[in-house]
Amino acid sequence: MAFSTTEQSKDGTTDQPTAPAPRHRPRLHRPRLHRLHRLHRAWLIAAVAGAAIVTAGAFTTVPGLLVTPLGEEFAWNRGQVALAASVNMVLFGLTAPFAAALMDRVGVRRVVGGALLLVSAGAVLTAFMTRPWQLVTYWGVLIGLGSGCLTMTFAAGVTARWFDRRRGLVTGALSSSSHLGQLLFLPLLAGSVERHGWRPPVVTLALVALAVAALVFLALRDHPADVGVRPYGAREFIPAPPPSPGAATRTLKVLAGALRTRPFWLLAGMFVLCGASTNGIMWSNWAPAAHDHGMRVTAAASLLSLIGVFSALGALLSGWLTDRFDPRRLLTVCFALRALTLLALPALFSSAVTAPMLLFVFVYGLVDVATVPPVIELCRGVYGTDGPIVFGWANAAHQLGAGASAFLGATARDMFGTYDVVWVALSAGCLVAALLATAVRATLVKVE
Repeated sequence: MAFSTTEQSKDGTTDQPTAPAPRHRPRLHRPRLHRLHRLHRAWLIAAVAGAAIVTAGAFTTVPGLLVTPLGEEFAWNRGQVALAASVNMVLFGLTAPFAAALMDRVGVRRVVGGALLLVSAGAVLTAFMTRPWQLVTYWGVLIGLGSGCLTMTFAAGVTARWFDRRRGLVTGALSSSSHLGQLLFLPLLAGSVERHGWRPPVVTLALVALAVAALVFLALRDHPADVGVRPYGAREFIPAPPPSPGAATRTLKVLAGALRTRPFWLLAGMFVLCGASTNGIMWSNWAPAAHDHGMRVTAAASLLSLIGVFSALGALLSGWLTDRFDPRRLLTVCFALRALTLLALPALFSSAVTAPMLLFVFVYGLVDVATVPPVIELCRGVYGTDGPIVFGWANAAHQLGAGASAFLGATARDMFGTYDVVWVALSAGCLVAALLATAVRATLVKVE
C-alpha cells in the first residue's frame, strides 16, 4: 500500500499531499573541482619553474667543494676561490630586480631559458680554466648573472601570473626549491669530487642546466592567456599584459625613494647581516671548515644538505607564523637563535658527525631561511604596492653581505689558520640584526 503525507495549515485546511522525505539525500553527480584543478596548466608551469630554481640552487654550493681540489691542483689559496663565490653572490642579488623587469619586457620563457644557457656555458668554461681570474669570470660573472634570474623574484612573478588561489603555498614551495637543489645534488657532487676529481661534477651540472633549459623552452609559458586559460582559481579570463618597457626605470625610482626612508636602511642592514651569516659563509666555507677538523667532504656535504632540508621546513613554518604574529618579533627570535648556534659551532666541529652537530644542523636550518617571509611582509606593510620591488633590493643587500662574508671568511682563515674568529664575529652580527628588527616601524611609507 502506498502512503502520502499531508500538511495542515493553521485554519485547519489541508494542503496538497507531499512526498515523504527520503531517508538519505540523493548524491549529486557533480565534477569535483579539485580534480580539475590538479590538471590545470598552472601546476605544470610551477613544476617547470621549480626545476629551474632547483638547478640554479645546485650551483650555489659548489664553490665550497672546489676549495680543496683547486688548491691541490693549482696551488690557489682559499681567498682566490672565495673571490669567485663572492662575485657570484653579489651579481646573484643585483640581477634579480632587473631580471624581473626584463621578464615583463621580453617574456619569462626567454629570460629563464637564456639564464640556464648562461649558467651552463659558465660551468663548461670552468672545466677548462687555468687561472684564478677565469674562475671569477666563468663562475662568478656568468653563473652569477644566470642564477640571479632564477631567484625568489622569479618565483613571485610566476605565481602572480598563473595563480589567483594558493599563491602563498606556491610561492613558499618555489622559494624552498633552491634548498632542494642542495638536497638533491650536493651529496652526489661531493662523492663525485672525491672519486673522480672536480671537473666531472661541474660538467654534469652544465648538462643538467642544458636539459632544464630545453624543458623551459618546450613547456614554460609567459602568461595563462598564451594558452587560452584562466589563472588557477580565477573566475574571469585575464588577457596578457603588454610589454612594460618602463619597468626597469620604475625599479630604480623605487630604490631611489626607498633610500630616503629609515625602514629600508634597517631592513637592508638586517639582510646584509643575514646573508653574511647564512649562504655567504656556509655555501663556500662550510666544507673547508669541516675539513680543517678532519671531517670527510662527503660527510660535510651531507650535513649541508640536511641544513637545506630544515631550511625548507623552516621557511614554510615561518610563513605560517608570519600570518599570526608580529614579523618583527619573529625576526628577533630567528636572529637570536642563529647567533647562539654560530657561537657554539667551534666547539661542535669534529672528524665525525656527532649528536650535538646534528642538533646544530636542525636548529640552524630551521632559522636559515625563516627570515624571508617576515621581511617580505614588512616590506609589503611599509611600502604597499612597491613592497615586492623594495624586497628585491633588500635581497640584493642580502647577497652583498653574503659575497663579503664568503671572501672575508676565507681570508680570515688564511690569516688566522682557523674559522673560529669568523663564527664568533657572525654571531655578534646576528645579535645586531635582532636589535635592528625591533627598530622597524611597520607603518605605511609613501615612496616618491
